[in-house]
Amino acid sequence: MLDPHLLQSIEGLELLARSEVEGFLAGANRSPRSGTGAEFRQYRTYQPGDDLRQLDWKMYARSDRYYIKESEVETNLTVQFVLDTSASMRHRDGALSKLDYARALVASLGYLARKQGDALGLHALNDRRVHHLTPRTSPRFFHHFLHELTQLEAEGRWPSGETLNAARRSKELVIVLSDMYEQEGEISRFLAERSALRQEVLLFHLLGKNELTLEYEGATTFEDLETGAFVEVDPAQARAAYVRQLEAYLEALRKDLLEKRIGYARFLINEPLAEALSTFLKLRKRMG
Repeated sequence: MLDPHLLQSIEGLELLARSEVEGFLAGANRSPRSGTGAEFRQYRTYQPGDDLRQLDWKMYARSDRYYIKESEVETNLTVQFVLDTSASMRHRDGALSKLDYARALVASLGYLARKQGDALGLHALNDRRVHHLTPRTSPRFFHHFLHELTQLEAEGRWPSGETLNAARRSKELVIVLSDMYEQEGEISRFLAERSALRQEVLLFHLLGKNELTLEYEGATTFEDLETGAFVEVDPAQARAAYVRQLEAYLEALRKDLLEKRIGYARFLINEPLAEALSTFLKLRKRMG
């Protein structure tokens, strides 16, 4: 399903998101959140303004009265996706780039959040262009959300001093998708600033397997996608030291985010999306 061509259209993204989420939920034992379409605590009589989709028609047939399935948990959550669209997100591992994977992941998580009744927002950025969608819950908005995802391009750098100006909401989950390629700690500062506002912040760190292992053959010239610099490397000679330093960096990053109360999950862009969906639902349950 993770076909780069499929990810370029609204229809393709929606098909992907629906297939991934419905398939994932079909394999789950039960929904981790009670709400519309989930396990209910009790019935109550219908009141004007209630969602008609929650009417229990079987109860109506037995009692000739309208009843609503009352949820165990009634909660409105805003899910704000912040997507790094700097040039380093063009890095590929096989057919997919980091941005391709991020696009598929955000579409799937957005579809899942919409099923939960959550408001969706999008803030995709580099220092050349910012795509911003104020969080909403309407069904039509999801198509607008997908359209914006199809328009994203990886270019430039993460803008220095970037902030996310949004109204403070009682329950807001900020999911940042980035490869954490930064010049002077600008992405790390952004994460810390969001956490300081007592928002629930989660970093989905996207990497290619080829970045982790440096599995290239023969003398190789690497290009820094954001600065344009080139460096020649013999992977066989550099691999051991490279992997050691990278593992040390990743562990230091994880510990630093943990100290700042920022959730951290790492995903390889050639792996299935199911683990990310599971991570989201676990966090969603905790916040509910």
